[in-house]
Amino acid sequence: MCGIIGILGKTPAAPLLVDALKRLEYRGYDSAGVATLVNGGIERRRAEGKLANLARRLEVEPLEGTTGIGHTRWATHGLPNETNAHPHANQRVAVVHNGIIENFRELRAELEGLGHSFETETDTEVMVHLVTEGLNQQKTPQEAVAAALKRLEGAFALAIVFAGRHDLMIGARRGSPLAVGYGDGEMFLGSDALGLAPLTNRICYLEEGDWVEVGPDGAVVHDEGDQVVERKVVQTALSGAAIGKGQYRHFMQKEIFEQPTVIGDTLQTLVNPLSRKVGLPALPFDLAAIPRITISACGTAFLAGMVAKYWFEQIARQPVEIDIASEFRYREAPMPEGGLSLFISQSGETIDTLAALHYAKAQGQQILSIVNVPESAIERASDATLMTLAGPEIGVASTKAFTTQLTVLACLALAIARARGATDAAREAELSTALTEVPARAAEILNHDRAIRRLAQELAEARDVLFLGRGSLYPLALEGALKLKEISYIHAEGYAAGEMKHGPIALIDDGVPVIICAPSGPLFDKTASNAQEVIARGGRVIFISDAEGIARFGEGARHTIALPKVDPFVAPILYAVPVQLLAYHTAVVKGTDVDQPRNLAKSVTVE
Repeated sequence: MCGIIGILGKTPAAPLLVDALKRLEYRGYDSAGVATLVNGGIERRRAEGKLANLARRLEVEPLEGTTGIGHTRWATHGLPNETNAHPHANQRVAVVHNGIIENFRELRAELEGLGHSFETETDTEVMVHLVTEGLNQQKTPQEAVAAALKRLEGAFALAIVFAGRHDLMIGARRGSPLAVGYGDGEMFLGSDALGLAPLTNRICYLEEGDWVEVGPDGAVVHDEGDQVVERKVVQTALSGAAIGKGQYRHFMQKEIFEQPTVIGDTLQTLVNPLSRKVGLPALPFDLAAIPRITISACGTAFLAGMVAKYWFEQIARQPVEIDIASEFRYREAPMPEGGLSLFISQSGETIDTLAALHYAKAQGQQILSIVNVPESAIERASDATLMTLAGPEIGVASTKAFTTQLTVLACLALAIARARGATDAAREAELSTALTEVPARAAEILNHDRAIRRLAQELAEARDVLFLGRGSLYPLALEGALKLKEISYIHAEGYAAGEMKHGPIALIDDGVPVIICAPSGPLFDKTASNAQEVIARGGRVIFISDAEGIARFGEGARHTIALPKVDPFVAPILYAVPVQLLAYHTAVVKGTDVDQPRNLAKSVTVE
């Protein structure tokens, strides 16, 4: 959620810290700040709101110093203002922190009893005073941090600098990721490798409970018991080159239009167009022998898993359960011997999904993950990983990550179906071919952008919007509603179309747009019947279907959006595109912050 950068370098650190923080904007934040070591002391610049505010502050009040730390904060404890912005510091210690220190109230009361005075409402400030208390007891910085870490309860990543020690930075992690970057006579800390990409491509990922002493020429890593340990330094392929907006107004718009390319890139790694077969990388478990798959994810990734449940059960005849990751482990579900747990996350750092993974692992499950970020925490904790090749997704509202997740899940469904003997070669070839056609069909849908933009003018006036779908398009109704409310702030709900008569139809009047996803196919007539029920009660129907479906539906819809006719198997991937465009253009009409909507973060790293 928040972003951490630390630089122990040769040149002024402040500009580099701000530049690196810009690459972490996708994580979501509401304040930002940097601190550097200057003339034996600590100096800070902080600002509420966007990084541009911090940059302007630094233009007026520049910071010297080659050693420093920076942070983008998403408020958990304390208001999102300059006082509560990181870094937190006194005259001796400065700290930046991701996560939540759960026992900070008790620690604060204890430290206040020892004479420490607190300036903020945050949990983070207790770490400044805990370390300072250790220094007051004549401990070295390393000893003071090691002692302080043992007092903390919760999940955190920390970067700490000390007045007068431009040659030392200390980092620590528990439950929240932190990486060490290696340069030429320079060293770095970062909450993910993307933030470090312009600075170095040599990365060491700290493991759970690790803390690290960083000096100009290297790092010494300690485990939770303070023993010196070796951690592998890897060459990362991550780069910041793909992060510009190019010709687009917003990152979200750019990422919607990248979908034909990234879906194609992902398919190229999984489908042989010549043999018309799916070819997964070697997996350390037998897909034919899995008694049950348990899917866990959050937000849009959870909705991708909902679509996959339809695919796995219908095509592969594979029993599946699916849970919201933030609820799963608290249900304390019994899990079958030999079961497979499948975790889906764009960032690979989602804290609830990671916690669910650890629960499943403790229950003896085999772990498969689908992530978009290589070397992420979820990937490293999994037995096997299938990558989505979406590239960096900067917009908070997931678009291309969602459709590439669906693409991978569709391929996985076909692989399981083949392994279980649930489909024959001819049907696999048919469905594989349908998948390989998705990039071209998605490009066709993007040609409707102008018409959808006009439609958004009307949608932006609504107070409430309903989305309906059946079968594997029901999760798309949920996804359409989620996209609209998270970036336009219009109240929206998604329903299984057949459930309308069980209550939600009471909401229908001529002021409520109802968006219906209904490709022609086995469930079309039932969905069309539900649409007619809405029209009969004055609802304003926006009907999304193919030309055949629109012709069969006839008149009555206020608007129609005609998509290419495709095999129902791949319809969920393609029908994601128009609902994304509807949400995007509606948000633009309303003038909201499309890429960084209020109260939301790209990567949720606190529970």
